[in-house]
Amino acid sequence: MRTSLFLLILSLSLSIGSPHASADDWPQWRGPDRDGVWHETGIVEEFSGEQLSLKWSVPIGPGYNGPTVADGRVYVMDRQTQPSEIERVLCLDWETGQTIWSATYECIYQVDYDLGPRASITIDEGLAYSLGTMGHFHCFDAATGKIHFSKDLNEEYEIDMPIWGIAASPLIHKESVILMIGGSDGACLVSLDKESGEEKWRALNEKASYSSPILIDQADQQVLVAWTGESLSGLDPSTGEVHWSHSFRPSRMVLNVATPVWDANRVFVSAFYDGSLMMKLDPDSLAAEEVWRRKGINEKKTDSLHCIISTPILEGDYIYGVDSYGELRCLEAATGDRIWEDLTAVSNVRWGNIHFVKNGDRWFMYNEHGDLIIGKLTPEGFTEIDRTKVLDATSDPKYREGKVSWSHPAYAYKHIFARNDDKIVCGSLAGE
Repeated sequence: MRTSLFLLILSLSLSIGSPHASADDWPQWRGPDRDGVWHETGIVEEFSGEQLSLKWSVPIGPGYNGPTVADGRVYVMDRQTQPSEIERVLCLDWETGQTIWSATYECIYQVDYDLGPRASITIDEGLAYSLGTMGHFHCFDAATGKIHFSKDLNEEYEIDMPIWGIAASPLIHKESVILMIGGSDGACLVSLDKESGEEKWRALNEKASYSSPILIDQADQQVLVAWTGESLSGLDPSTGEVHWSHSFRPSRMVLNVATPVWDANRVFVSAFYDGSLMMKLDPDSLAAEEVWRRKGINEKKTDSLHCIISTPILEGDYIYGVDSYGELRCLEAATGDRIWEDLTAVSNVRWGNIHFVKNGDRWFMYNEHGDLIIGKLTPEGFTEIDRTKVLDATSDPKYREGKVSWSHPAYAYKHIFARNDDKIVCGSLAGE
């Protein structure tokens, strides 16, 4: 009895002393499974005010990459231009925002939209993988910042650099880290040993896009789904062998940003200029076929869905996503036909953006104004439950009016972690 009581007290004390021990980390782009699902319970039903109360706020430089959170630490990248041009990797304490370690390296940008890094840092088994805009790749000890290895991928692979730089976040598969870089000699995708950085395989002689690859299950095995600048393809993540590939060549330029989404043996992608594609995957063999592809006349007269930054939602019989000018839409998944459209979640402007994260039967929707919305999405329409301001929009994009906040937030330990070009903040979303 005494032993059992001691173990119970010890367990409680450990959980109190380490709030993250029993909670979900957010260790990579779009969460633990790269699917935009937040599994924690005990989250707020409504906000306490028009401005979210912040646990801490820490100054940082500009950048587009979203934070990631693991083992009680927050990881983010930014860019500094004075006294010299550098990219910086930051590791912060999740409870205080204090810097645990930082790393910098010289990085001269030769891309458009030069505010800062795009790709989120990926954390796996005590290692942190960062990928900079110009292809600087680092593997750090996640706790100390000690460099395990680093590579200048632009120099090593002679990258056909995308207009807006490297943006796809590193993806871990077993003992490998997979990157989309658009290298020469069939190195659009490369797989590196996650401990040493040595190349394991390369695949696809295609241009890179800005879309992060994902892992799915098909025919009782894992398949790497990559939406490059020229195709949507399914590959063996261990060897790079191409199982299936479907052409998706751009009409004007590569503007594939959203992450592929999948559900019930279907994969869906959507691009700003080139509309949407729905693929059906054979559940018994490694094959795929087009179900439908739809594209509007132009960026304003769209058909189906023309996403830009926002990754859409594929759930059951419906698709939800943000169109080219901020139109929140619901589509019939079987055909791409529009069910409804809503203009209240984000401004009706070019490249209007929302990052969707599911929590239970609700969606936490972080829009480009820095607002966090709790809402429900059903075939009947969008229902806004509540919204609060998290951060000011600070980025000033070309070719449109109004500043934006385009970085995807992280959700961990019942908190939100969000950044703009001036600061990174943490605020509680715990229910009473």
